Amino acid sequence: QVQLVESGGGSVQAGGSLRLSCVASGYAARTPCMAWFRQVPGKEREGVASINRRFGSTTSADSVKGRFTISQDNAKNTLYLQMNSLKPEDTAMYYCAAGASDGGFCVRTLRRYNFWGQGTQVTVSS
Repeated sequence: QVQLVESGGGSVQAGGSLRLSCVASGYAARTPCMAWFRQVPGKEREGVASINRRFGSTTSADSVKGRFTISQDNAKNTLYLQMNSLKPEDTAMYYCAAGASDGGFCVRTLRRYNFWGQGTQVTVSS
């Protein structure tokens, strides 16, 4: 049973924008936290941004602050990642994740998330 489905990836030139979407269903639609992670071959998966479903509070990695925005539409069970001013180093497979909080906070720690989407590729050319 597929519970997280991402879309919106693609190829863009540096300085461009993309918006990723993730539709949640089943148990994945009821977890307290959702997040976006990204991974390039040979490197660990890193947390990009997270959001608390109930309060809407967010966190983001320093590398994307001011450029990426995580948001949600709870009525549609959909998570978004608006990516602006994209750089070649943002090239990666992006994953949507749903999981538990850490003391009430939605952190960007891999082990807190037990539901994962299939990933969507983002490629930024210089």
